[in-house]
Amino acid sequence: MKKIAILGTGTVGQTFAARLIGLGHEVMIGTRNVQEKLSAPGKDGGKNAFATWHEANPKAKLGTFAEAAAFGELILNTTQGMNSINALNLATAKNLDGKILVDIANPLDFSKGMPPCLAPELSNTNSLAEEIQKTFPNAKVVKTLNTMWCGIMVDPTLIKGDHVNYICGNDEAAKTTVKTLLKEFGWKDENLLDLGDLSAARGTEAVLPVWLRIYGAKKMGAFNFNIVS
Repeated sequence: MKKIAILGTGTVGQTFAARLIGLGHEVMIGTRNVQEKLSAPGKDGGKNAFATWHEANPKAKLGTFAEAAAFGELILNTTQGMNSINALNLATAKNLDGKILVDIANPLDFSKGMPPCLAPELSNTNSLAEEIQKTFPNAKVVKTLNTMWCGIMVDPTLIKGDHVNYICGNDEAAKTTVKTLLKEFGWKDENLLDLGDLSAARGTEAVLPVWLRIYGAKKMGAFNFNIVS
């Protein structure tokens, strides 16, 4: 059992929290303001979606970004990519130092509507994962699971047949630890494609514009890619 911090309270963070708790891990979710997150009203004036989810998943602890990062032996970044650096700054460098930081976010810019594009400063010659590593040099950043719908991230058996999950990072031992967690989710060794160092995140983050177009055409997210040779 590991203590795992999940930064971000959206659907992706909730999906990871439920799955990890089911696998026997101890989980704390991080947010900017705990009371605001729990007390903000929903669209219909009732409870918001997170408060409702949290009541149904009481084993998931909730804290600030800093409290969650301090708690976690391993940290998952599921925040919106354009806000990830800000969220991680709130988590503070001292709480990230020496820890594996699994970056699942994508730097999607929604400022011009749908579908979003990649932020120019975080694409082609840079990536969100690399920017996180530069900002927090003592964290061990690993990029994975960012090229698919969150349901498949934590349970690859939701779709039939072989399909690929990419992984990259500068620290080989950190990648090995993350691969062990991925296998707990159900990922097979042969379907984990190690692309090398963290610069490979420029490619995997660039999958998202393609993924979003396919999602728009199919009207569903239960699909993934595979490598055929």
